[in-house]
Amino acid sequence: MNNFIPQATTSVSPSRTSSATTSAVGSPASALSFISKGWREVKDSADADLQLMKDRANSFKNLASSFDRELENFINSASSFSVPAIKSTTNSEIDFVKKLQPKLSEFRRVYSSPEFSRKVLEKWSRPTRPRIRIDLSAIRNAIVEEAEVDGGERVRVGKNRVRFREFKWDWKGEGEGEGESDDGEEGFKDWEPIRALKTKLKDFEVKKSPDEIFGAWKNNELVEKLKSSLKAFRWESQDSKEVPPLDVPELLAYFVRQSEPFLDQLGVRKDICDKIVGSLCSKRKNQLLLHSLSGGDSSVIESDNVNDELDLRIASVLQSTGHHYDGGFWSDFVKHNPSDKKRHVAIVTTASLPWMTGTAVNPLFRAAYLAKSAKQKVTLLVPWLCKSDQELVYPNKLTFNSPEEQELYIKNWLEERTGFKADFKIFFYPGKFSKERRSIIPTGDTTQFISSKDADIAILEEPEHLNWYHHGKRWTDKFNHVVGVVHTNYLEYIKREKNGALQAFFVNHINNLIARAHCHKVLRLSAATQDLPKSIVCNVHGVNPKFIEIGEKLASERAAGQQAFSKGAYFLGKMVWAKGYRELINLLSKHKNELDSLKLDVFGHGEDAQEVQSTAKNLNLNLNFQKGRDHADDSLHGYKVFINPSVSDVLCTATAEALAMGKFVVCADHPSNEFFTSFPNCFTYKTSEEFVAKVKEALAKEPQPLTPEQRYRLSWEAATERFMEHSDLEKLLEMDQNRLKPNKNTMIKSVSLPNLSDMVDGGMAFAHFCFTGSELLRLATGAIPGSRNYDKQHSKDLNLLPPQVDDPIYHW
Repeated sequence: MNNFIPQATTSVSPSRTSSATTSAVGSPASALSFISKGWREVKDSADADLQLMKDRANSFKNLASSFDRELENFINSASSFSVPAIKSTTNSEIDFVKKLQPKLSEFRRVYSSPEFSRKVLEKWSRPTRPRIRIDLSAIRNAIVEEAEVDGGERVRVGKNRVRFREFKWDWKGEGEGEGESDDGEEGFKDWEPIRALKTKLKDFEVKKSPDEIFGAWKNNELVEKLKSSLKAFRWESQDSKEVPPLDVPELLAYFVRQSEPFLDQLGVRKDICDKIVGSLCSKRKNQLLLHSLSGGDSSVIESDNVNDELDLRIASVLQSTGHHYDGGFWSDFVKHNPSDKKRHVAIVTTASLPWMTGTAVNPLFRAAYLAKSAKQKVTLLVPWLCKSDQELVYPNKLTFNSPEEQELYIKNWLEERTGFKADFKIFFYPGKFSKERRSIIPTGDTTQFISSKDADIAILEEPEHLNWYHHGKRWTDKFNHVVGVVHTNYLEYIKREKNGALQAFFVNHINNLIARAHCHKVLRLSAATQDLPKSIVCNVHGVNPKFIEIGEKLASERAAGQQAFSKGAYFLGKMVWAKGYRELINLLSKHKNELDSLKLDVFGHGEDAQEVQSTAKNLNLNLNFQKGRDHADDSLHGYKVFINPSVSDVLCTATAEALAMGKFVVCADHPSNEFFTSFPNCFTYKTSEEFVAKVKEALAKEPQPLTPEQRYRLSWEAATERFMEHSDLEKLLEMDQNRLKPNKNTMIKSVSLPNLSDMVDGGMAFAHFCFTGSELLRLATGAIPGSRNYDKQHSKDLNLLPPQVDDPIYHW
């Protein structure tokens, strides 16, 4: 090969001898120089290729070892892996892999053995042994102007291309002969994997359609196994694709149902909306869930609640489309996420001890008993009054110099009556006393006095009162769950004032707006209150455990033959006309002769005390007025009959306390007293004549001792259980537990459904925020001047930022 000399075969004419000689001398030298240079490049390229082959051989060996390890890991994991959705194919898949394992292991042992690697490297490490035969006929033909090769095919130099298939590269191994190959050319037998690769490449050279190329793979056993495995790993149900779209009646029903807040503000009641929704869904009532639930839960399908069925129907459609709803237009989703796995409850009320009113006492007991369960952390938020307002509100001119001093007084009073030390915090927010409304009005943004880390669950005692003039963050935006507890029937009080009907009309709609904007759930102590949105009726109040102890003591005295009740009838309450004093005076004056022997002691003080006493004196009623005192006072234990004719109360605490002490109670047949009617010692009346009869009956008889079940119903333990159930706090705690054990089959409607009602509530909250931001509108509706933010005295007492810093002059 190195002694190759091209021979000239063309003839020249005699007339061109000299020119041909000169050409012959120059052309062979140029050709030899070209060939020598090309051979050096070929040799360098061959050396580089040999080195690359060595590297690839080593990588192939490492790949075989790693593949074997991965296969072993896969076999081990497959034996312990189980998926409920592919139980039918798991055994067949593992058997297939087990059959494949010996073949792969044998392949690895053969091609990764040291013997095989040594033989391959010995062949490739000696580049001089293999010989390269290069057919340079194409180069020879390129030197001359034109040549005839391959049966007459012409190849031109310069303009026309040269077909490189003319170059033949054959590798010969050591010890192999130079016999003829299968195609008639000199060659040798290729390595079997290389020959298989060549065969596959030759197949691709032939023009074939994709179906012809990959058709052989379609029915391959391995491909079929892979396809079945991928199908088995699909978690979603095949039935989810078959969920039919919503029809027009369903869309209209959902629109009406979500528009209930707006329609309610227009005067369309909820029961009318429910009838419309029921009529729209009646045709498909028995089919709503058949297409939605793949499991076919009969208990859900047989439900008569059309609203729940409609919710699940829409949720299933949204789930089948992959839609996921994460929020509303007005909502703020940066909320508290308890990291210590313990819920935080903030109780916000409108009054505080030593003012002995229901909104001061009952929230205090609620905080104590919620904290006693140790299932959640509790914070009580009460108003702080400046000294000038304390003198107007607190009895006996009792005042406090600091919040710490008042906090100590509150906790001592509570511990004395409950008998245990409650572990909860007490925070103060600035408030001002309104003489016209005879109540405390919050100033500033009350939500800012609860830190973000504790902003989890809020209990708003009197939510309408707290938010009438609230200009700050929306409660439902800051807290995960907001519960309102309605204590007072404000509409009944307002109707007694001048232009009361008109004022009650506006207050009714304002209360509705506030309840929608700031609460997730509203609890009404009795049906005597306004029917607010998102509300249910449930008595979540108990009595001071001290009254139950008094009742047990009096019962034991009676059992021992002692006289427990040595006195007659009495009435106790804040001395204002709306607390039942007007009804009491009217009844006694109308039946003065029938009740001539009744001597009624009245305990209380208040703004109308002088007027009430003068009216009773002018009517010559047999009433003995005394100063107000605690209902648990020893001087009140001997009375047998408690008379309470009030119809303005929501749930009279004094009535519950009298029943707990084992006394008779004579009260009106009114929704506010519905909880007490089941007790045998409670006498109710509808007319004034019945009032006289019930009073005489109670004075003539002895009350029945309370059973343990009746005492428990009056206790704060039972009230706390009712509160946990009806405020959805139990559900929240159960959801926390379920998060640890998620159920993939559960459909969460609140996450899937965009709630139009929330958007309406958010719009109402924004409108209320804009309204309360105007000082002119605040004053027009009876707000205390300058109550949009706290004053300098509040900032000094509570160590707050000065008002000009917290609420600068230039603000939006």
